[in-house]
Amino acid sequence: MAAGRDPDLQLLSEISGRILEDYFDPEADPWAGSPFAWILSRPSRQKGAIGERLVSEFAIRKGLSVRNSPDTDADRIIEGRRVEIKFSSLWKSGEYVFQQFRDQNYETAVCLGISPFAASCWVIPKPELLGEPLRAGLSHQHGGARGSDTIWLRLDASRPPAWLAPYGGTLESAMRLLLRIGSFAVPRNAC
Repeated sequence: MAAGRDPDLQLLSEISGRILEDYFDPEADPWAGSPFAWILSRPSRQKGAIGERLVSEFAIRKGLSVRNSPDTDADRIIEGRRVEIKFSSLWKSGEYVFQQFRDQNYETAVCLGISPFAASCWVIPKPELLGEPLRAGLSHQHGGARGSDTIWLRLDASRPPAWLAPYGGTLESAMRLLLRIGSFAVPRNAC
């Protein structure tokens, strides 16, 4: 019998929910009770697709034009611009790690980071990610210092590098940038 139809099971569930606070230890599992906790159990490849969907559906709900990319060089077309979407959950180290930036046909990367009860988002022009010399937090992902096929962005979630400031940080600021995605550009030497 389903929990919603068995009144005794429903009552027991209510009691369990109410006394949870007496036993809950957020230090033991900081993701317990998080609306994002389920994502952690998904395979890596699926997490990327979930991140793309979160960004897409959030942008649509905020009134932005979003459609699938016609090719694999970008994940979505948002407000008419080719966008690559990267996703990271908070690592135990307190970092977000956005992986696999490649020199493909996209104009902007949207980096969505989720913590148990918070989210961060940046809308970063491609030249800021792939330009040389690499900015703070950016490194070659494969092949050591000489590897150049992919870049990753690793940042302290509580103190992102200063160069990211013009590109968002909050969901609200990132969505404002996406609304004017075609017109914003901060020179590389401005930070």
